[in-house]
Amino acid sequence: MAIRAKKLQPAKVEAIAEVKTVLEGYNNYIFTNYRGLTVEQISTLRDKLRPLNSEYKVIKNNFAKVAFDEMKVENVADFLAGPTAIALAGDESNEVAKVLFEFAKDCPALEVKGAFVDNEVYDTAKIEAFSKLPGKKQLIAMIMSTINAPVQKVAATLQAYVEKKQAEGGEAPAQAE
Repeated sequence: MAIRAKKLQPAKVEAIAEVKTVLEGYNNYIFTNYRGLTVEQISTLRDKLRPLNSEYKVIKNNFAKVAFDEMKVENVADFLAGPTAIALAGDESNEVAKVLFEFAKDCPALEVKGAFVDNEVYDTAKIEAFSKLPGKKQLIAMIMSTINAPVQKVAATLQAYVEKKQAEGGEAPAQAE
């Protein structure tokens, strides 16, 4: 639960509204500890996340807690302790997690605390396992290649038959136009 003052200052109310606007643009959040990262390393990480339509934001914990409470995103307050940056992800959240864990191998200062993905809270182990799964685009490509394989085999068999007939000196069967 976020700490709320009895008298809210307009600047803080405005800042919370801005944070809420940013957070509402995404539906998956991966929480990290960024203590020990240089500005250059954070910029590099942001550059790696940008092609995935993702952002890496440092947001004041109390503002984030209030914004998440207002958005009815529960059970993420535990992740908002200490220096926290949030990787904001859309549909390709496992790709974003994959980038974060690969980056953490090179920069051990980056620590993934947990995540909120598809209305479910993930701890560090679960988000790491999730990052190892293929992404949506990869799954679609795998399904399409599986569907396409029998058609390719039929076409190859028919082509081999045509080539065999031509090699025997006979005419190839008439092709439909």
